[in-house]
Amino acid sequence: MQNPFKPTAGARPPLLVGREDLRQDFAESLENGPGAPGLLSIFSGPRGIGKTVMLGEIEDEAIEHGWIVISETATSGLVARIADAVRTASEELGDGPAGRRVTALTIGPVRVDTQLPPPREVHWRRGVTELLTTLDGFGTGLLISVDEIHAVDRSELAELAAVVQHLIRENLPVGLVMAGLPKAVEDLLSEGVSTFLRRAERYDLHATSIPEVKAAFRETFQDSGVDVDDEHLDMLATATGGYPFLIQLVGYHVWSQARRTGGPVTDAVLEAGLSKARRRMGATVLQSAYGALSAVDQSYLLAMAEDDGPSSTAAIAERLGVDLVYGGQYRLRLIAAGVIAPTRHGYVDFAVPTFREFLRNAPAYGLRLHPPRRPGTRGQTTQ
Repeated sequence: MQNPFKPTAGARPPLLVGREDLRQDFAESLENGPGAPGLLSIFSGPRGIGKTVMLGEIEDEAIEHGWIVISETATSGLVARIADAVRTASEELGDGPAGRRVTALTIGPVRVDTQLPPPREVHWRRGVTELLTTLDGFGTGLLISVDEIHAVDRSELAELAAVVQHLIRENLPVGLVMAGLPKAVEDLLSEGVSTFLRRAERYDLHATSIPEVKAAFRETFQDSGVDVDDEHLDMLATATGGYPFLIQLVGYHVWSQARRTGGPVTDAVLEAGLSKARRRMGATVLQSAYGALSAVDQSYLLAMAEDDGPSSTAAIAERLGVDLVYGGQYRLRLIAAGVIAPTRHGYVDFAVPTFREFLRNAPAYGLRLHPPRRPGTRGQTTQ
């Protein structure tokens, strides 16, 4: 049997742990038609929390309802690609591009050559309006899905929002679902790029509850022929911190280790699987996130790693030798990057499980706690 877990970024897991109600909400919006709240939604959360997977689930639900889906990532040229997709969909629904004429006919084998008229510059809003009018007649609609909107060009987002707003006013069957990092999405919407998007349904994707993770592990392991008792299920679920990517990663390596030994999940199997999962988490998600940060932002994280739980922002500033205002700039950048998250007033914590342990094993952490001595000093260390 194939491993039932899918620990690859953006991969669709067979079991959507703790997210089933979100897909059901969207299904109800599809059934209720134009103007339903779920048809204009934004999903946000830290890296690896499952935003891309959630968009995939929404897209599948739309397809099951007979809707056309345009799935995009917010890179340069977003609107142009959406416009091209709209034109392609319109052509597929019709008999071909308007104005097409036969220019040659060859018998044996039969071949028809065609020539298109010169393209006309028409704003894509007209094309999508015509497409939606056709789809409305079929009882379906169009869903536009955009991932990583924190990276989108502001002018493109404004144009996309303006067109969708117009289509909704026309009572046409259109949906727009987007996803991005929390602080960046918040800043994006507060910049006044589109007041219309502020009315979107906001879904802040948090970690799944440990009991839900435990129930999902029990079902998946049993269905795939691997025995695991209640005690080890507790340990498995707790090790994930409810973090969707880590759920898949832990499940994958522990399941694989159990199959390799040919027995149930034991302490040895669990430890071996968790060790591999932590290494993989560090080498992929954590190293990538850490390496993309500036040296000063990295220093903030290393200072946070000294705490066993949420860190006081005042204590972090003191450790770094900066004032609260300057330290607050680091804090805001790291929140926007989805690396840390505020827990309560004046405190922050790592947004991704195992990040603290990852940093404590990094050479830079050891140098921070035990900096090299200056030449000629006796027992003194540099700061």
